[in-house]
Amino acid sequence: MSAPAAVPAAAEPAVRTEALRKTFGDYAAVDGLDLTIARGEVFGLLGPNGSGKTTTIRMLCGLMAPSSGTATVVGYDVAREPEQVRRSIGYMSQKFGLYDDLSVYENIRFYASVYGLVGGERNRRVEELLDELELQPRRKQLTGTLSGGWKQRVALACATAHHPRMLFLDEPTAGVDPAARRRFWQMIHQMAQAGTTILVTTHYMDEAERCGRIAFLSRGHLIALGTVDEITAQFDQPSIEDVFIELQRRDEGARV
Repeated sequence: MSAPAAVPAAAEPAVRTEALRKTFGDYAAVDGLDLTIARGEVFGLLGPNGSGKTTTIRMLCGLMAPSSGTATVVGYDVAREPEQVRRSIGYMSQKFGLYDDLSVYENIRFYASVYGLVGGERNRRVEELLDELELQPRRKQLTGTLSGGWKQRVALACATAHHPRMLFLDEPTAGVDPAARRRFWQMIHQMAQAGTTILVTTHYMDEAERCGRIAFLSRGHLIALGTVDEITAQFDQPSIEDVFIELQRRDEGARV
């Protein structure tokens, strides 16, 4: 699907965090996160529940101010320029955020308007998305009557209506059938090849293996960063799934 033109590898990173920290009282949800994500990268953020993934994403999306440290997203400081960050990114969660009583067309048109598209530009972009995501036959269907896989396509259209330079996907394939998941990842990689940076959280380890690099968080700390082969070697485990299970076991043991 269409997306911004590719950015040279030498360009400024899409995401850079230095000593990023978020506390709630005495509890540190994210503690000293140093992370760099290249433009056009498909990057996975993994970890057990409570590891700090959602808090990290909320800070990077400009929805939550860091307690300390710094973070930039597509060149904007998340603390000083949150509005510019929000205008430059797309966000899609497992809940999708769609209006069930609106048609497919109406949902996409609404989000295109929210992102500032008007008139002919908006109409062209809506039709382009309906074509690219094969939604034309369902354009008049109420979104609430769609299956999970079709809702996922509509949500992706809404999140990318404004050609965002970076896309955040928070467990976007939860509850979606395997065929829809496969097609979704094909679309994600097409967008990345065209220059859009993707950050995705997932509990499906086969999806984690589709990312160029992955980072593991545990109790707010970055404990592993690299390719699948690098991380499995670091933990001396045969697969990413085994690494995830080992981290979950450690977290549960620490809470006892």
